[in-house]
Amino acid sequence: METKFWELKKNPEEAIAEAAALIAAGEVVAFPTETVYGLGADGLNPEAVAKIFAAKGRPADNPLILHIADPEQIKPLTGGLNANARALMETFWPGPLTIVIPRAEIVPDAVTAGLDTVAVRMPSHPVAAALIRAAGCPIAAPSANVSGKPSPTNASDVTEDMKGKIAGILDGGNCGIGVESTVVDTTSPVPTILRPGGITREMLEERLGAVEIDPALNGNPALRPKAPGMKYRHYAPQAPMYLYEGKQAAQRLAEAALHACKQGMRAGILCDDAVKTRLEGSLRRGHSLEILSWGEGKPDLAEHLYELLRDFDRLAPQFIIGMGVDEKGLGLAVMNRLRKAAGYQILLAEDDCVTVKSGKGFPEFLMLADN
Repeated sequence: METKFWELKKNPEEAIAEAAALIAAGEVVAFPTETVYGLGADGLNPEAVAKIFAAKGRPADNPLILHIADPEQIKPLTGGLNANARALMETFWPGPLTIVIPRAEIVPDAVTAGLDTVAVRMPSHPVAAALIRAAGCPIAAPSANVSGKPSPTNASDVTEDMKGKIAGILDGGNCGIGVESTVVDTTSPVPTILRPGGITREMLEERLGAVEIDPALNGNPALRPKAPGMKYRHYAPQAPMYLYEGKQAAQRLAEAALHACKQGMRAGILCDDAVKTRLEGSLRRGHSLEILSWGEGKPDLAEHLYELLRDFDRLAPQFIIGMGVDEKGLGLAVMNRLRKAAGYQILLAEDDCVTVKSGKGFPEFLMLADN
């Protein structure tokens, strides 16, 4: 299949009109949102939705999100909205929040994976909103990557995964938030976070009061996913990845990195600017480490995480050692993505001790408290 590429800096109205016409004709088009790039098709056309699953290699029991451009568009998609759903829409739409609501019959099983609920969001990105309006239908759109790989936050990474598999790609530049939308189940007695994202737990609690976190976020394969990203391995780089968490995560990661370098290992190091500066000050020119930094804080980590994981794929280290952050605010979302990227191979670094939090088969030097 020939994939058309539109650079939105040139004739944006014409590009959006052409892309919308392809979606209306049952084709798949990638487009930018404020979170990540989406792989969009007519969400009410089962044949079009099937093309999303084929392009991504996505399991059929992994539900999709319907994207709308106006709150009124949600009415035909649901059997009813409760007070919590309405409160979230009023407070956080348009924006990086998806709500799970009772499904109407018009929504295809292919979108909901046969569940009696549907996930809906109203993106704030102007290109996404314009495309939905021009297409004249809710757009089903997971992230525009091959299933399991890091999500794309720029059109180049979309092209790497999707060229020849879909009808078109709208290049709207880099995404701002960098991690997918927060998904909240509003049908449960207490609103429940099914996937953390740009709208934090603290923000939700300020609006709704009590909010729970779904236990299925730990990736239990026995649990049926109610939202994207709950069950299968996601965001994974090609190299094995290990993650340090805890108060001494930065210190232990630095020690492990120096040990790997002394042994001539070609390790990838994922850290913040402070640790990168510390390491580079301790290493000789021509060292074997591939050190990538996300910047200074959690917003930087969210924005650049997937880009850095894809960079590691290009650099091809033997393995990757990552540094965790605390789970306050945006930390809940980025730690969810880091843990999945590492396949839950996690070490806890606290009280001058390194212990296994989850996983097995760690390289021995990662377990040492003093390298």
